[in-house]
Amino acid sequence: MDWMAWTLPTALFFASIATALAVMSVLAIKRPSTPRVGVLGIETARGDRLFLTLLGSAFINLAWIGLTDLPQTFALGICAVFAFATFRWV
Repeated sequence: MDWMAWTLPTALFFASIATALAVMSVLAIKRPSTPRVGVLGIETARGDRLFLTLLGSAFINLAWIGLTDLPQTFALGICAVFAFATFRWV
């Protein structure tokens, strides 16, 4: 990993996204997703909800960095709640 000079948090971040994609691929093969309409009023499948979770979490973290001086671990907790809510109700 020296060729990109990655830090450990950066490597863990991308490894977790790769793991999530792999898990979603296995789930899609074993139990195909059925689209459903949630709170947003749009039809979403499991992969759509993962994409919305990743995109929303990015915005949450950017807002956290820009608006507060508190540790980033709080934003991680907010992202976990957001991910749960997205997969449950969207």
